[in-house]
Amino acid sequence: MRIIDAHMHCWSLTTPGHEWPTAETPALHRDFGVGDLLAVVGDTPLEGVVLVQAQPTDADTDWMLALAAHEPLILGVVGWVDLASPDAPGRIADLAAHSALRGLRPMLQGIADTDWLMRDALTPAITAMVAHGLRLDALVEPRHLPMLARFVDRWPELPVVIDHAAKPSAARGGLDPWRAHMAALGERGVWCKLSGMRTEQSAGAPADGLTPYIDHLVATFGERLMWGSDWPVLDLSGDGYTQWFADARRLSGLTGVAEERLFAASARAFYGLEGTI
Repeated sequence: MRIIDAHMHCWSLTTPGHEWPTAETPALHRDFGVGDLLAVVGDTPLEGVVLVQAQPTDADTDWMLALAAHEPLILGVVGWVDLASPDAPGRIADLAAHSALRGLRPMLQGIADTDWLMRDALTPAITAMVAHGLRLDALVEPRHLPMLARFVDRWPELPVVIDHAAKPSAARGGLDPWRAHMAALGERGVWCKLSGMRTEQSAGAPADGLTPYIDHLVATFGERLMWGSDWPVLDLSGDGYTQWFADARRLSGLTGVAEERLFAASARAFYGLEGTI
């Protein structure tokens, strides 16, 4: 089995507009590149990665696309565009000329207005995303899930994947109404990433505490569930790359073709990736 990591980050502190991480998060406050990733994957049979934006800036997206141009491990890039800007359709058209760009991610978790994605001002940008065959990575929290269902109903032509399973409150054991809202999105054909969940647990909590969440994701999304490391943010959980990979394999309970789908084929199908298993 060859692995596609559907969600990882690289950043350079010197990129114009860099906002996070800051010195207040010392474990992450340095440059992270593909070489740093390769140093921690161990014997994980990594075929390629999807590089996801970490800064809400055009400069960061341009930097990622330049990185992908000479890093064959990067199979696709999820960038950022100010979707509310009148210039967004033109910017999206320009970015779509880069073969590595597979989607866009507005940083919804940091926007106070839970319904921001439904604003009419975003219609030209969303229309351009659909026209250029892009996908939407939904960086959301549980509060966004009812809105996301309405958004998907409005834009059925736009493929949507939920990042980090919408960050359920695993530290408090909160399962409901997250389960019902996720099931409603699964019924609508939305995709989901099994990623970013270790950092939603309490410090030192065992990965096994994620069992009811992962069981629900596997049952709800099936072939539309994909694994991601969320490296290097993953490091904040105390887990290393290989540990999270091993725990995700074990806790998913999947084998054979279903396991291959979770760890590679689902990402390839959603993002339209090539050159893998």
